[in-house]
Amino acid sequence: MTGEGTVRLRPPNNALNERAVTWWRSQCLLTTAVPVAVLAVLGAFIGPARTWLWFAAGALAVLGLAGTVFLPSWWYRVHRWEVTDEAVYVRTGALWQEWRIAPMSRIQTVDTVRGPLEQLFRLATVTVTTASSKGALRIAGLDHEAAAGLAEQLTRITQATPGDAT
Repeated sequence: MTGEGTVRLRPPNNALNERAVTWWRSQCLLTTAVPVAVLAVLGAFIGPARTWLWFAAGALAVLGLAGTVFLPSWWYRVHRWEVTDEAVYVRTGALWQEWRIAPMSRIQTVDTVRGPLEQLFRLATVTVTTASSKGALRIAGLDHEAAAGLAEQLTRITQATPGDAT
C-alpha cells in the first residue's frame, strides 16, 4: 500500500561528477605506492629477504595498478544519489551494494567536506547525518559547487519538513 508521502526504495538518478574516477584512481595509486615503496626499500636493505620483499612489492604493484585501472570506473557506474522533497537516496558499493534512504524528517545535520585530493580535483563530499543507528549517508565525488548547492537545498527542505515523532 502506497500513499502520499511514502518513501520507497528505488534507484537514484544522479551520477557523481566524472572527476571522481580520477580522484579514486589517485587514492588507489597512493594507497598502493606506500606499501610498495616500503617493501622495495626493505628489500634494498635486508639482503637475505631481498628476493621475497621485491617479489611482494612487485605483486602488490601489479594488483594495485589493476585495481586502479578497473575499480574506479566500476564504482562510478554503481554510485548514484538523488534528493527529492521526501528523502535522500544513495546507492553505493561494488560487490556488496548498499541502497539507503534518509527521509527528510530524520535528517539532523548536513556537512560538506573537501580533503586535499578532493580540493585538487574540485570535488567534495556531502554527509547527511540522520537519527539512524546505521550512520550517516555520504555522497562522495560531487563537484564542489554542486555539493555546496546540495547542502543548501537539503537545509531548506529539512527546515520546511515537519519532524518525525517516531
